[in-house]
Amino acid sequence: MTLNNVLFTNNARQVALLPRARILLKLRTQPVVGALLLSLLAGCSSEKNTVSTQRPEQVRADIVSLMPANVADKQGWAKDISTAFITQKIDPTTENICAVLAVTEQESNFNANAPVPGLGKIAWKEIDRRAAEVHIPAFLVHTALKINSPNGKSYSDRLDNVRSEKELSAIFDDFIGMVPMGQKLFGNLNPVHTGGPMQVSVAFAESKASGYPYPIDGTIRREVFSRRGGMYFGIAHLLGYPTHYSEPIYRFADYNAGFYASRNAAFQQAVSRLSGVKLALDGDVVSYSDTTGKTEMAVRRLGKRLSLSDSDISRDLRLGESIDFEKTPTWKLVFALADKTAGKKVPREMLPGIELNSPKITRNLTTAWFAQRVDERRRQCLTRG
Repeated sequence: MTLNNVLFTNNARQVALLPRARILLKLRTQPVVGALLLSLLAGCSSEKNTVSTQRPEQVRADIVSLMPANVADKQGWAKDISTAFITQKIDPTTENICAVLAVTEQESNFNANAPVPGLGKIAWKEIDRRAAEVHIPAFLVHTALKINSPNGKSYSDRLDNVRSEKELSAIFDDFIGMVPMGQKLFGNLNPVHTGGPMQVSVAFAESKASGYPYPIDGTIRREVFSRRGGMYFGIAHLLGYPTHYSEPIYRFADYNAGFYASRNAAFQQAVSRLSGVKLALDGDVVSYSDTTGKTEMAVRRLGKRLSLSDSDISRDLRLGESIDFEKTPTWKLVFALADKTAGKKVPREMLPGIELNSPKITRNLTTAWFAQRVDERRRQCLTRG
């Protein structure tokens, strides 16, 4: 069952968490209480690595040896994974390989086109919801879907029997292009936002298309649903950005919640304790609307104590999706004050408090649950090594 950034959710945060050009700012230097020890920690969950000196065949052999016993076509998986590591210049250490294998096992159990139980019903429900949003009666939409699609079957029949997100994405691509009202209902936005064996965001993959080592089969969206593309872009999302985390589990939480969510959740916790403002510890420090976000408002309440203006704070928080946020006066002064108030060093990382919501999820699950499950699989992988 897919539990990452799940089907149909128009996840503004994930789209916004695409790798962005660094915003260059002249940051004021401020005295900071204590050193940030986490910045000295390394491992599979730290900085992006340099090119490996290992031969490709040795990398593939290492990957095969670390896979669960029941994986089919281990050599094929190993080839796709090793290509992603080499192309993206990520060091294929045992830790890094196990991190990738753990996410893949959790998200798809090494099935590039994994079936989703009840997907047809989920799809119909989403169609009706979107029709209602644009004030089109459901019966009109259902009537339109009775016409035949390009493969000779009606859209209704295909939706009733759809088994995987790859199939569903193809149906919607046909629907948008050919069915009356398709463009009005869905425009150019296919409602399947994630796919492939690592359940990576299509929007993220499209942003990382430069340097893709394979011939593109039509669109990047289609590549995401392939094993080679799903692994390439999934590995980029998991390991292709630098962090100062002390443990891999925080990177796994980021994979589910967005870049630096674990780091930013700790920042929110420090701000909340200092300001007395209750914040959702979701790692979302940047507001994507025209209004000022709750985290920023809470930091502004500390402005005088931190000797920071509202514009200083706003400027620094805009780096909340970058490693450079940790170099800003806002980050440094908040934690200096938090350490002083607590009489000890407060956490610089924590699992975000996010509930996972999707038509496909029938239990109460969280980002923390996801990260812990993946970390368990990583540990099992290490024992195989």
